[in-house]
Amino acid sequence: MYVKRQKGWEIPERLATPESVYLNRRQILAASGLGLAAATLPGVASAQTDPSADLYPAARNSKYTIEREVTPESINTTYNNFYEFGTHKNIASAAEALPIRPWEVKIDGMVENEITTDFDTLIRKMPLEERLYRHRCVEAWSMTVPWTGFPLAELVKMAKPLGDATYLRMETFMMPDVATGQKQIWYPWPYVEGVSMAEATNDLAFLVTGAYGKPVAKSMGAPLRLHLPWKYGFKSIKSIVRFTFTDEQPQTFWQGLAASEYGFWANVNPEVPHPRWSQASERDLTTNERIPTQLFNGYAEYVADLYVGMEDQNIYM
Repeated sequence: MYVKRQKGWEIPERLATPESVYLNRRQILAASGLGLAAATLPGVASAQTDPSADLYPAARNSKYTIEREVTPESINTTYNNFYEFGTHKNIASAAEALPIRPWEVKIDGMVENEITTDFDTLIRKMPLEERLYRHRCVEAWSMTVPWTGFPLAELVKMAKPLGDATYLRMETFMMPDVATGQKQIWYPWPYVEGVSMAEATNDLAFLVTGAYGKPVAKSMGAPLRLHLPWKYGFKSIKSIVRFTFTDEQPQTFWQGLAASEYGFWANVNPEVPHPRWSQASERDLTTNERIPTQLFNGYAEYVADLYVGMEDQNIYM
């Protein structure tokens, strides 16, 4: 007899909001004018003014699900680390000042041909889909998000990296007149992150352009951010302007500040504490309950094989 065992990242489809219900709700809101009112709230992307608004909502990929309810949008758009706009969580209002049009994206380094493209041209070349992902912060809190975007592997394919490229370095914007946190000279601006090519082409690695069925909010990293659900949140760089393919492991933002606490790999592991606190459990932002942390944030079956033979490296920091 065949017995289907539920994987750690799966939930029954009945627990996720049906797409038909979600779309109908959007139509009702639009007809009543409530959609416009909601879009003008701080931290909520304005679908009415965003040139990519017609691309949302995208079809949900049922392969990527979560075992908890989706965190309310009102929480996810107003409780964020975005150091460019401040060291506290309440950066949503400040982030609204970020100009996201025009927005150029540069692809360079060890590629066949360097590319500079505007975001709206890039997004229309990519296969958009919605994925339900967990997000685990290194500070031991967590949320769940209905991201829309495309696999990072699709951008890698478009870039045509050379065979010697082993890492992908990513960089965010530099606008200190708008993002006043960038005036703090003790931080190594701009924010830089990096992944190995194996990680970049893994199925889970996702470039985010939207959330909650519309363009992603500025407070969440508009117009283009990364999400790596098996890693601590600081690896998921926001508001990306540059992708550089290289044969050298990039020096990342948090490595430059505290390499002993925030390493390059930063994979989630409940048994490996942060130097200043335990990672064994996490606080769910929806319920404020403490729940057990899972190895690789519950995505081990997708990514554990990426780190075989790396026992000599600290892959959990």
